[in-house]
Amino acid sequence: MTESGLKTGKSFTPAKQMNPTLVLLFIVVIAVVMTWILSAGEFQHQGQKVIPGTYQQIEKHFSLSQMIGLGEAPPAGQAAPVGIIDGIMAIPAGIVKQAGLIVMVLFIGGMFGVLNQSGAIESSLERLLGVTKGNVYFLVPTLMLVFSAGSTFMGLAKEYLLVIPLVVALMNRLGLPNILGLAVVAIAVKVGYLASVTNPYALSIAQPLVGVQIFSGLSLRLTAYALFMLVGIAFVLWAIRRHGKLNQDVEVSFSVKPLSLRHSLMMTALLVGIAFMVFAANQWHWKNTQLSAYYLFLSMIFALMSGMGASASADAFVSGMKKVLIAGLLIGLATAVEIVLTQGRVMDTMINALVKLVGQHGPYISAYGMFICQLLLDVVIPSTSGQAAVTMPILGPLGQLTGVAPQTTVFAFLMGNGLTNMITPTSSGLLIFLASAQVGWTQWAKFVLPLFLIFAALAIAMLTFAVAIGY
Repeated sequence: MTESGLKTGKSFTPAKQMNPTLVLLFIVVIAVVMTWILSAGEFQHQGQKVIPGTYQQIEKHFSLSQMIGLGEAPPAGQAAPVGIIDGIMAIPAGIVKQAGLIVMVLFIGGMFGVLNQSGAIESSLERLLGVTKGNVYFLVPTLMLVFSAGSTFMGLAKEYLLVIPLVVALMNRLGLPNILGLAVVAIAVKVGYLASVTNPYALSIAQPLVGVQIFSGLSLRLTAYALFMLVGIAFVLWAIRRHGKLNQDVEVSFSVKPLSLRHSLMMTALLVGIAFMVFAANQWHWKNTQLSAYYLFLSMIFALMSGMGASASADAFVSGMKKVLIAGLLIGLATAVEIVLTQGRVMDTMINALVKLVGQHGPYISAYGMFICQLLLDVVIPSTSGQAAVTMPILGPLGQLTGVAPQTTVFAFLMGNGLTNMITPTSSGLLIFLASAQVGWTQWAKFVLPLFLIFAALAIAMLTFAVAIGY
């Protein structure tokens, strides 16, 4: 994914980036190798929930035919490593498994293709920047607070896919690269999930599994939200200043003339459409299929309102889809990692090994171990609710044995899960954000790594405080 045709600062754009598909393909290869190195094992499960203390190793059979991927499936209760052919097949299997998500991303790209071609977005941004005089020190904190509030209180994340192209275009208009527009949205959303003040997707699963009331322990999470948000906003503003283009290399002059009636109606329809989508997704629990149909419906509405004609609108829709097409492959590769580890029966082995990091070394070391455990597990289980269902039943009782309170166990989960999701290439949520902004993963990782390390240090400090006060 590249930033074709956009002004890009040298600070954040390496001369030559590794293609993100190669990064993920390498991780898939590592996953295949791990199925040959690690012992096979499994926990007993009650639905998605893991039953603590039930891990057992299972017999694994090795053969040359299995290395190629031509071996027979192992009998029930036994395992076999993943072969070369099976590893390759996991990639299309991952694409099929995530077909709903991939189609949704493509339709979002198509919808914005229509909006961009109509000129409505450009005119609206010109108007917004004219009113605010392009003051990023007002725009950036305001936007980040709004986006993070939706995430930390309501669990919004993929709903912001509609917003990313708008914020990217806003930054472009100021002479700033795509990655800074992405940062305004992505960092805000990730901080929101990291704190999860009342995020139902994280807390409604994690807290009951350790025996505490849903949404209890609000005070420390609110403190974490305020602290991480303050640092996140400061980091983005510092990055903008470091870029050094504001009012220097570009001449910024913005029009304050009113929008045309057509563009006003289109942008009003977009705002109403976003508001209704957030309501429907929460009230009626819309999934990828319903959301995809909704984006397609909005695309048709915008095409009719634009006056471009059917053929030009269709061309714009397809052109918009092409810009995010690589996201489908990246999402498939990320999902292939999970498929390979599950097929080789080593996923539970990894979970069991990481849980041993927690050990029984006193509350402080155990809390840090929980945090590290969640950081590492998030690479192979990037789903927030999925990771909670897998780890909380194990870490909850273990935390009580070592003096870590249940709320602190949940807090360690939120910190670890939220941090890794800022940077891991196996997170489909992060990948679709990158695709929407047309930013490469290696470029993003280099940009956000300093903030990741600062957040990690803050998380350790807050965990220390949580253990000290018996949170």
